Amino acid sequence: MTDTVLSDSEKFINRELSWLDFDDRILNEAKDSSIPLMERLKFLSITASNLDEFFMVRVASLKDQVNAGYKGRDIAGMTALEQIEAIQNYTHDFTDRQYTTYNRSLIPLLLNSGLKIISHFEDLTEEQSEYVDKYFRSEVFPVLTPMAVDSSRPFPLIRNKSLNIGALLQDKSDKNTVDFATVQVPGGLPRVVTIPTDEDQCTTVILLEQIIEKNISRLFTGYKVLCATPYRVMRNADLPFDEDEAADLLIEIEKQLRRRQWGEPIRLEVESGIDKQLLKVLKRELPIHEEAVYRIRGPLDLTFLMKVYLLDGFDDLKDKPFTPQQPKYLEPDRDLFEQIREHDILLHHPYETFDPVVKFIAKAASDPDVLAIKQTLYRVSSHSPIIASLAAAAENGKQVSVLVELKARFDEENNIVWARKLEEAGCHVIYGLVGLKTHSKITLVVRREEDGIRRYVHLGTGNYNDSTAKLYTDMGLLTCKRSYGEDATAVFNMLSGYSEPMAWNKLSLAPQWLRKKFLDLIRREEHTATKKRPARIIAKMNSLCDKEVIEALYSASAAGVQIDLIVRGICCLRAGVPGLSDNIQVRSIVGTFLEHSRIFYFENSGEPEIYMGSADWMPRNLDKRVEILFPVEDPVLKKDIIELLNIQLNDTKKARFMQPDGHYEKLDMRGKKPVSAQETFQAMAMKNKK
Repeated sequence: MTDTVLSDSEKFINRELSWLDFDDRILNEAKDSSIPLMERLKFLSITASNLDEFFMVRVASLKDQVNAGYKGRDIAGMTALEQIEAIQNYTHDFTDRQYTTYNRSLIPLLLNSGLKIISHFEDLTEEQSEYVDKYFRSEVFPVLTPMAVDSSRPFPLIRNKSLNIGALLQDKSDKNTVDFATVQVPGGLPRVVTIPTDEDQCTTVILLEQIIEKNISRLFTGYKVLCATPYRVMRNADLPFDEDEAADLLIEIEKQLRRRQWGEPIRLEVESGIDKQLLKVLKRELPIHEEAVYRIRGPLDLTFLMKVYLLDGFDDLKDKPFTPQQPKYLEPDRDLFEQIREHDILLHHPYETFDPVVKFIAKAASDPDVLAIKQTLYRVSSHSPIIASLAAAAENGKQVSVLVELKARFDEENNIVWARKLEEAGCHVIYGLVGLKTHSKITLVVRREEDGIRRYVHLGTGNYNDSTAKLYTDMGLLTCKRSYGEDATAVFNMLSGYSEPMAWNKLSLAPQWLRKKFLDLIRREEHTATKKRPARIIAKMNSLCDKEVIEALYSASAAGVQIDLIVRGICCLRAGVPGLSDNIQVRSIVGTFLEHSRIFYFENSGEPEIYMGSADWMPRNLDKRVEILFPVEDPVLKKDIIELLNIQLNDTKKARFMQPDGHYEKLDMRGKKPVSAQETFQAMAMKNKK
């Protein structure tokens, strides 16, 4: 392919199909025989969870466009309807590959390793059958609510993502009448149930829906159960509401959350052997079209595999657990504020522990010299110590201001709970901004010291979530430099009121200034290359789909700028296309930890500049969110970040490289030593400990 044969739309990859390719890269981890078996199960579970969210949000959004009669095309030249058709073709095939991996690879390997998953209740021994029936009577039956559908009882509302069993019933007194009935598999009971086994050194489990299906006749006495099959419906879970018309954002979001369970059906999953008449009823009553029906060759909703992963007794089939280490630039027994005054501190999670961030806020809450704490919260853990510290700070009489983003998708309910708790403790809570999501990660601590007021700032690439900080790779910076503190104050004044600074010292914010900042940096490298001076860009992010940024990268590539992109997920740019992107290489790293940090390197004629932040190169980040980009200027820290980037660029074990047609391939490793960036970072953290 060359520039001369590519139309404008052919220069870009469709965002949705690119995301599906990312989920396929995760599926490849589940297929990889070099990975411990239980870890492969976890990867397969993640593909299912990812696909659920993709349908609930992305496919749902495309459906909304079709329903609204929108005929516009995306940057790859596809209409919403064309995208839906392409997605359905892809995901039907993808689902088949998921279950081929499950049935032909993972299940036999699990059995050989001492774990048997009963695929159907008919496979139970007599003793197991009796145990299951007893379990049903004592633990399951009291919880169930069977619902019949007839002339007096309409088809019930089926909750989003819930697992159900549909049945056709024949009245024993009137064999000419066939009715539909359904029962929801209760989410409050364990889906994976361990049962007795005669086999030595073997654990046997059965899924809850199999137990219910085996005993379903007990729910409909007086009827003959002609057939019964599990099914699951996925609904539109996007929250459409007019913020300008909402008198109270919190109340409006609560109202919309209740509607999420009953949105338009997007996908119907059924077992592959479902009775035709039963399927006809489901398709008619939901309603849903044939192309949105997914016939599954195995148990529905593979996210249950995460529960299997957590079963006791199989540690030898898992990665050796890694304990986050003490940060390289922190001494645990010394005062944290004192160390920040001495030098900026770089944090690299999860290789280095997230504890310093938690302690930073906890110490500020109890320190009598701290006057104020200000923080943005996007996603926090269910038992957040940070929330507890903020509440304690307010109760200790400190000025505490917290922006809790209520529109953080699928964390809305959690954030509403925390927002109310913080308000009750006396914090000033801001419920996000109208028309924008606040996605930035910043904390400001204002402290009275001997030489006057000093401002301590934490800036990060990831959420203030102590749980995900053990799973996501992120970077953070602790500093008390005046320029950062002044900018941090300006950020919170903007968020809480209408004050906008005349100029910024260090920070760049979206949606007003960040797009221009990135484009200026890219174009500066392009200009530098035309002058035959050192020019290079290394950018690490989650997603790249902004057309203007991509076109700027193409232009820089044509000028001779060497561009290395480390993009975990969506990438709408085509790499390595002659005449278009000869100097651009794109790699995606999928490993034990979720790559989440955003790091940007610009060569700048041999005087490198490094930035980190919360934003990806996506229109939503640059135009519709409050995001922060911050420079790392300490020479020692810059050297460390360059080393981290180079290690990722040399990853040959987990990195997959984009080809000109958009698909990804691993390097040919014959005769080469495999290098894993994540394993290298773990080893480095352990070495620093010593």
